[in-house]
Amino acid sequence: MITVHHLGISQSERVVWLCEELAIAYTLRRYERDAQTRLAPADYKQLHPMGIAPVITDGNLVLAESGAILEYLIGKYGNGRLAVGADCANFADYLFWFHFANGTMMPNEMSRAILANVGTAASHPLAALIKDRSDRAFAMVESRLGAVPYFAGSELTAADIMMLFPLSTMRAFAPRDLAAFPNIKHYLQRIAARPAYQRAMAQGDPGFKPLLT
Repeated sequence: MITVHHLGISQSERVVWLCEELAIAYTLRRYERDAQTRLAPADYKQLHPMGIAPVITDGNLVLAESGAILEYLIGKYGNGRLAVGADCANFADYLFWFHFANGTMMPNEMSRAILANVGTAASHPLAALIKDRSDRAFAMVESRLGAVPYFAGSELTAADIMMLFPLSTMRAFAPRDLAAFPNIKHYLQRIAARPAYQRAMAQGDPGFKPLLT
């Protein structure tokens, strides 16, 4: 049986959502963040050498990293659903957005959150560089979602499950006003209407209101 070790308000929400979308049987174990540091508690850190979310266990297997976990679950338990095959016209789009989420967007937004937390002035060259990268990423996402309803094209895929977090929950750590991004806002409402997403958030973070506006 798969156990999803879910750290509250973290990237592990992706794994819960994927399991709900694919009706994969799983056990959910929730962990609260340390009250002082707001990081993972000691028992979560013991799961994996990196000590960060997400983590799943499947028998003797301990697996971390959002992308790796999603690919593992889709391949082993999901019969390839929510992935895009190499013979499909939108295969490259799927690959790009699946990896853009944690390859570019999350490092940008994490850097914004860290710099704000340590009080780095917005005029600092490093802060300006990171803001520029973040602004360009959001502009690219806005353009993409003006052309297609989902990141890989006409249907929801695992690329959406990867991309949603930096557009939604990550804004609890790196705030961003979406007033200038109507396509992103419409996209978030499409996701909000999905029963599987609603179930995942209700189970994983029952006291947290998803940032979908």
